[in-house]
Amino acid sequence: MKIKKILINLFGGLIFFIISFILIILVYFEYKEIPIYNFSLAYKFIKGEQNYTQFKNLAEKLGYNKDDKLLIIHADDLGLSNSVNNASFKALNEGNINSASVMMTCDKIDEVAEFSKKNPEIDLGIHLTVTSEWEFHKWDGVLDSKEIQSLINKNGNLYENKKGFTVNANVNELKKELQAQIDLAKSLGINFSHIDSHEGALFYKSEFFKAYLDLAKENKLAVFVPDIVTVQFDKDLIPPSNLVVVDDFYMAENGMDLNNWEEFYIGILNNLKPGLSQIIVHLGYDDKEMREITIDHPNFGSKWRKYDYDIVSNKKFSQALINNNIKLVNWREIQKVMYPN
Repeated sequence: MKIKKILINLFGGLIFFIISFILIILVYFEYKEIPIYNFSLAYKFIKGEQNYTQFKNLAEKLGYNKDDKLLIIHADDLGLSNSVNNASFKALNEGNINSASVMMTCDKIDEVAEFSKKNPEIDLGIHLTVTSEWEFHKWDGVLDSKEIQSLINKNGNLYENKKGFTVNANVNELKKELQAQIDLAKSLGINFSHIDSHEGALFYKSEFFKAYLDLAKENKLAVFVPDIVTVQFDKDLIPPSNLVVVDDFYMAENGMDLNNWEEFYIGILNNLKPGLSQIIVHLGYDDKEMREITIDHPNFGSKWRKYDYDIVSNKKFSQALINNNIKLVNWREIQKVMYPN
């Protein structure tokens, strides 16, 4: 009887541990806004063992030494507003950032097209967009909503968050919409080299991630893939042979204290490792337009964007690049390496 009681207690303890572990995972992913609902994939992300081999001789093919520190300073969200566009255009023209991407679902994409036509050498990409996160500033897809019903919520917009998108989206409709965003950019004359994913929404379901990689290959574009999402690569999801992975990726996180902004970014530069890294910034001005779009949303809000702009534009940041012997590269250069012909 004692042995039976011990076994029952052990079994009960094991069940309690498993349930507790699952709940901790769910709470952690919810807090981090990571929409993974496949436990096998969740385990891979928690384990965090990146599974990739960097494109052979990448640094040398870009004209550098294999141990050099290569960095892309990239701005997201062009097309969102005049404020974002103007700040980003200025930073690109002045060389404070060297790459950016545009949201083709937003109102101000014509400004980006005009900028690209006047500055065809500047590196731009398509910020593939499947979420509409702002409370009072919404958009739907590029395609008619009837063609992409699984991507559209009851209010006629793209889903507000990655969870809604991940749970509801159909991969065939998704791929049609993403290709339409690429095609719209082409039709407007935007000279783009790469694709990336707004809010990283395409990274957390393997069939969506595969569609994202396939689109890059089909359109001969470079593709932003941070090292962490390579945990998905296995016998069922084989990476393209010419894939370039970002070895280290940095971005200010939700809840960061604005007083620590300079320390955060200069710290990245002072501790950058050899290989390919990317810093993603969100530029804009703390003006009426930006405050109205981001109302009650301090993360990635108007002050956040002004702080990002001020940091990349200041002399301390540019001097830290020099002091740490950091080489700036961009996605257009990488695209030429990926697709030499």
